[in-house]
Amino acid sequence: MASMTRSEMMEQTRAKLIAAARRAFAEKGFAAASMDDLTAAAGLTRGALYHNFGDKKGLLAAVVAQVDGEIAARAREASRHMEGAWEALLAEGVAYIELSLEPEVQRIVLLDGPAFLGDPSHWPSQSACLEETKSVLAKLIDAGIVKKVDVEAAARLLNGAALNAALWVSASDRPEETLAGAIEAFTALASGLLAD
Repeated sequence: MASMTRSEMMEQTRAKLIAAARRAFAEKGFAAASMDDLTAAAGLTRGALYHNFGDKKGLLAAVVAQVDGEIAARAREASRHMEGAWEALLAEGVAYIELSLEPEVQRIVLLDGPAFLGDPSHWPSQSACLEETKSVLAKLIDAGIVKKVDVEAAARLLNGAALNAALWVSASDRPEETLAGAIEAFTALASGLLAD
């Protein structure tokens, strides 16, 4: 059996730390998760955490990026069955809001992420989503489906509406009821972009 390269060993260490942190952050929350407990669960030392992520907050950023990336992929998958690009874009936003009901998403991305990492619009995962939304909107504007509006402004407002709806649902005492209202309002707001 071939031995692993240094790069592969580093990637494996990072993956172990992210997996252990993801479990700990989902179960206990970022503030209550002990670095000693999560490094022990990964079979690693604090030194490995510091070397790979700088600190616990750096590890949270990596976990948030992983979970948020999965959310985006699942939202895209939910939109694949739609016939048109507009319907797909709308379905993706609705799916993102619906995923806010999942406890891991709530705790890691929607509660602890903003509390400890700041404004989600500055996260790399959210920036990637923004670029994708801008690209789709530009095509929809060129096709005459969406009004001629500033593409970046429209993309930021659409993404912001979906994110804020997800934040609202996750913090709600009655998330199922809140979800229904959030989706209805999101759909109505987004539809205002459609050309007459």
